Amino acid sequence: MLPRLYAILDAVSFPDSDALFDVAHELVLAGVTLLQYRNKSGNALQALDQARVLRRRIGANSKLIMNDRADLCLAAEFDGVHVGQDDLSPEAVRGIIGAERWLGVSTHNPEQLQQADHTSADYLAIGPVFSTSSKERPDPMVGLAGVRQARQLTRKPLVAIGGITRANAASVIEAGADSVAVIADLLREPRKSAEEFFRVLR
Repeated sequence: MLPRLYAILDAVSFPDSDALFDVAHELVLAGVTLLQYRNKSGNALQALDQARVLRRRIGANSKLIMNDRADLCLAAEFDGVHVGQDDLSPEAVRGIIGAERWLGVSTHNPEQLQQADHTSADYLAIGPVFSTSSKERPDPMVGLAGVRQARQLTRKPLVAIGGITRANAASVIEAGADSVAVIADLLREPRKSAEEFFRVLR
């Protein structure tokens, strides 16, 4: 179900909307078929504007997942929502987005993963696997051992996230992840970077 590479577009990583759209375009050209849009700093109206343009530009080429906001997912006609531990519960989100859209849940330890496994989530994320700079207060690193343990605890598709680069991505897949979520290592020369990820993740 999940492609090997799950690209995350975090609005704070870009100087303006055009830069975000350009990177998204390059990633799709490289063959990325799953993109998450994350905007934790802008207001809802700005986020919705960006999301709608993103949807329009990407078209049906890739699945678009909205971080946190089920309402914005519907308004921008995205394909799913990804929620963290401090967001709406998975079942509350499922009630909003319906059965057809994808629902992902972030987990950071075995207890959270087991709880999420009993929800209607389509996939589970585990992390941070390695040290990451994308969050101000990241959860403790789980390492490759955490990915292996997560794999034992669920049959749902598993996404590993946190500090994943072209240099370590293969080891994460070998540890049991179905997909790797990447933010920082796709920003410079996004098309070339994504293509290199695909080579590593074969």
